[in-house]
Amino acid sequence: MKKSMGSLSAAVLRGAAAAGLTAALGVCAPLATAASAAAPTATPPGLSCETGKHAVDDYTGYALCRNNGGATQTFWVHLVCGWSPDVDGEQVTLNPGQSGQSTAHCAGLGTGIGEITVQP
Repeated sequence: MKKSMGSLSAAVLRGAAAAGLTAALGVCAPLATAASAAAPTATPPGLSCETGKHAVDDYTGYALCRNNGGATQTFWVHLVCGWSPDVDGEQVTLNPGQSGQSTAHCAGLGTGIGEITVQP
């Protein structure tokens, strides 16, 4: 009878551990969803930009922008790089009417570019 009590206690402990893990995951899941649903920042006012990945390299991204405003503007591309640290491209300053490009490269350890944004 002692052996069956030990088995019963082990089963109760396993059930409690599984319930605790399920509860913990239930709390974390909404937090992860909310963080991943954050909207990317919009293109700064006065700039019209095209963003994308390099044609032959999924780890290199760019922002090609034109300054349609009446004042000088500075921008740079920001890449979200998956497992690798995020990176920023070089700052580009444009006078009204000028166009320019900022590029950046994610490290090869990650999964490539997950998101490309233009920063003011």
